[in-house]
Amino acid sequence: MKTYNKLVRDKIPELMLMEHELPTTRILSDEEYIQELNKKLEDEVKVYLENENIEEMVDILEVIRAILEFKGESFEKIEEKRIKKANKKGTFKERVYLEKVMQSGD
Repeated sequence: MKTYNKLVRDKIPELMLMEHELPTTRILSDEEYIQELNKKLEDEVKVYLENENIEEMVDILEVIRAILEFKGESFEKIEEKRIKKANKKGTFKERVYLEKVMQSGD
């Protein structure tokens, strides 16, 4: 028997049953759900940073979408905010690396 104690995609238990495994699941409360989503986001980012596999971005985006939905935001609304911020402050395309800032009089 393996113990996971983690949030999984909705169809994972069904897929396990098809593989003749018997998963034990429960539905999380709102408080548990957002905690587990945040933990999942951290885990998925760690996995991406370890191997820089673009496929991991799919999992990161799925978790972000779930967090946004839970908080009553849409991905499209966040994209609008991203564009607005990009227009105001720029993006990361030019690879600008800020080393230090001197104050006037230094």
